Amino acid sequence: MGKELGFKEDYLFWETVRQLSTQYDYRMITVTENHQEIWLESDKNKEFPVIRLIRHDLDWANWLKRDIDRTLQNGEKIRRKLYKKPISILSIYVSKFAPVDDYEFSLQPASFQKTKVNTFILACETFPVSLQNLEHVLKKPLTIHDLKAEDLDEEKVLSLKQAAITESVKKTKAEQKVFQNSKPFFTYIFIAIQIAVFILMEFNGGSTNSKTLIEFGAKYSPYIIQGEWWRFFSPMIVHIGFIHLLMNTFSLYLIGAEVERIYGNARFLFIYIFAGFAGTLGSFIMTPNLSAGASGAIFGCFGALLYFGIVYPKLFMRSMGSSVIVLIIINLVYGFTVSGIDNAGHIGGLIGGFLAAGVVHLPKAKNLLRQLAFLIGTAILTYILLQFGFNHQNSAAIDDKTMAMLAQEYIDNEEEDKAEDILVKYVNENSDAPLSLFILGNLSFGAEDINQARDYYEKAIEQNPELHEAHYNLALVYVNLGLYDQAKEQAQKAIELDPEKKSYTKLLKTIENQL
Repeated sequence: MGKELGFKEDYLFWETVRQLSTQYDYRMITVTENHQEIWLESDKNKEFPVIRLIRHDLDWANWLKRDIDRTLQNGEKIRRKLYKKPISILSIYVSKFAPVDDYEFSLQPASFQKTKVNTFILACETFPVSLQNLEHVLKKPLTIHDLKAEDLDEEKVLSLKQAAITESVKKTKAEQKVFQNSKPFFTYIFIAIQIAVFILMEFNGGSTNSKTLIEFGAKYSPYIIQGEWWRFFSPMIVHIGFIHLLMNTFSLYLIGAEVERIYGNARFLFIYIFAGFAGTLGSFIMTPNLSAGASGAIFGCFGALLYFGIVYPKLFMRSMGSSVIVLIIINLVYGFTVSGIDNAGHIGGLIGGFLAAGVVHLPKAKNLLRQLAFLIGTAILTYILLQFGFNHQNSAAIDDKTMAMLAQEYIDNEEEDKAEDILVKYVNENSDAPLSLFILGNLSFGAEDINQARDYYEKAIEQNPELHEAHYNLALVYVNLGLYDQAKEQAQKAIELDPEKKSYTKLLKTIENQL
């Protein structure tokens, strides 16, 4: 650092940086290669959240005007990255003199889009007055001594510079520790469990088989209503098909591991499990369809990151904020536009993860009053939603497909009477129940009540003419009744709807032989 730059000016520059860092919690966010321009940012200063200092001996106001324009451009970039909302930036020039010509324009704030820059010239030749004015602008005292040039040398300035930089590095390291509270452990445990469960499912009927999914713990509203409460938790380790498993495993590896590093192992375990429960609860309330997957719990990790953003807003926006918010929006939009995705589970998980994070809060940053409020609010909300879900998941809330699956489960367990009871009740209360009517037809056919079976099959076809199984079974009924012309018509319809079924073709040939 040469003498031509002026040791006194350098001293004032670095001492201002150091005091802003140590006393008022500013941290360096941008430093030029020659260390002559530094941008500082603070979470606590609302009037000037960003301060820019530049060590430059001003000569003509023309240069100052161009530099103010450049500062506005750079300030707008920083605003977009860290703040999003409008900000005011204080730009401090540390110079031996003020510009020699008219620079009154610089005393007025300059604006560009949502960024406003206030310019201040800390002139060494008028140091006591300049410092007093700067303190007035900052509304904060600065204890900078007016040292004489002969009392300063390169070594003292370098030592001061090192102290200022060290303070900023210390703040950066403290921020980094927020992301390093523990190494991921439960993330990998959950990944291993869901892969193991998937393999077991593949060897026991397949992960896309409804019966297998139910047996391994998928969300199945009728069983939850009957008391299988554990199905609020088990779906988070059950996946439907390899692609579903692959996507959720990859997402858990990336997002879950980051959340576990931030919150620590025990907190992450609570957040993940509660978010998985909340996702299933949301799905239970909104849709009766069979569902499974870790998506709700993974969205809960997003919710935990959003809570982190409330506790550390600037750090969140600097490190991951934009990416997290964009990913949440993309996933939700995708869920609403693509069929077969349980968006209610995603939203439930997102809210659940946020609430769970509020209950446990962040390591080394306790806020007992807020945590208690989150705990009470979460408990009340959970109770209300559970009551609502169980009170409204009656037969009208369960769709035809789900009811048919439940009835088939009873039949497989040789509980035909129970299957018939729930199906009769369902078809009496719902005008659109072709699958339930079809299974009732099967039960009647099996009980050799042929006429009743015919009625059920005909009603099923009336409600869903595309139900090829009903056409086939109705053809069998007509054969039993000796009505071969009607049987042929139904068999032909079944073949038209599903030409690959050999049993349909075989039945048609049998009917034609009879004719």
